Amino acid sequence: MQIHVIKSNESLTTIANTYHTTVKHITEANELPNSNNLVVGQSIVIPIIGHFYFVQQGDSLYSIARRVGVPYQELASINQINANQPLNVGLRLYIPEAKKRNAEFNAYVEPRGTTVVPVLENSAREAAPYLTYLAPFSFQALRDGTLKEPLLNNFPTIAKANRNVLMMVINNQENDQFSDELGRILLTDMAIQDKLLNNIVATAKKYGFRDIHFDFEFLRPVDREAYNRFLRKAKQRFKSEGWLMSTALAPKTSATQKGKWYEGHDYKAHGEISDFVVIMTYEWGYSGGPAMAVSPIDPVRKVLEYAITEMPSNKILMGQNLYGYDWTLPFVQGTVAKAVSPQQAIQLAATHHVPIQYDTKSQAPFFKYTDGGGKQHEVWFEDARSIQAKFNLIKELNIRGMSYWKLGLAFPQNWLLIVDNFNVTKRET
Repeated sequence: MQIHVIKSNESLTTIANTYHTTVKHITEANELPNSNNLVVGQSIVIPIIGHFYFVQQGDSLYSIARRVGVPYQELASINQINANQPLNVGLRLYIPEAKKRNAEFNAYVEPRGTTVVPVLENSAREAAPYLTYLAPFSFQALRDGTLKEPLLNNFPTIAKANRNVLMMVINNQENDQFSDELGRILLTDMAIQDKLLNNIVATAKKYGFRDIHFDFEFLRPVDREAYNRFLRKAKQRFKSEGWLMSTALAPKTSATQKGKWYEGHDYKAHGEISDFVVIMTYEWGYSGGPAMAVSPIDPVRKVLEYAITEMPSNKILMGQNLYGYDWTLPFVQGTVAKAVSPQQAIQLAATHHVPIQYDTKSQAPFFKYTDGGGKQHEVWFEDARSIQAKFNLIKELNIRGMSYWKLGLAFPQNWLLIVDNFNVTKRET
């Protein structure tokens, strides 16, 4: 597939002609919300096998071949050119599809309120073919060792139909906030802990969960070893059932990192005990903070590079946001940015007739606009370029795959690029 960035005065017709495809294929693949009002700087995915490269100043066939991993003789043969001839700037070369490696993908889905809205269930159904795991969020562990169940509706059926492992997410939230006191009780009161494990096993059997996923956060630093002991105990229990066990980890860059979000998580121990981990590499830009990329590539890289010093790289799923934020400027502490999907962000830029820019340092798109009330806004979101940068990092660091927070926000280019980069691992149910 080809990632194309819209330039001034381009139309879908000229773009389709450039890549020997059709306007219909491009529009449908990208689910374009603005097919008649393209935005300069907007990235789209061209649904073709392989991709084209346009020769730039200083390129040679040999340098291009090394960059794309194809022998230069093969590249010359495919494009019907002399392997030794100089290349003209602007010459279009066809690059064949690269060999793909296997990878695993998870997505959380979070029903809120008293019913599952159709758009959320449809989002899960559309994403499931590209997933290894589907994770309804979440079962809340209570202080007496019982579980408060989330709305599951058709999620187990969707997972089974798409050969997804149904992931049972269990957390230590009370009133939508992670509780260190609840964590303390669950990790140190053995009677309650045993009751919790019994309830997890019974519930997993009831619904068909085959991965038990602990998302215990904001733990007291003193409970770090208690958490490790609990995980070892839980792992033995679930192993006897033939189930996987995974954990969610805060984005750390050292074993001694301070802060209650970090100190209760022992990367080395989780890497030894769990079958795999999800590292929450997002929310640098968050709804209550100043405008910036949600998951800038450099901080993400630093977390993952630290992680692979503590655990096998093939146990790590990189956390990835499926959303961006729209901040009202100037940022004022205490205000909250509005979450937007990549599709909504593109529509905002189109509506306000502003170009989309791309920050190469954070590898993320952004733009600014002025609303009808005269207030300025800054929007950071995800696009095909930013997600491809993360896929490249997965390959470079040889990690297991990616985990998305969360379904319900449209990002069609992401799913197109998954299958262009990887063979999605499916596990028999």
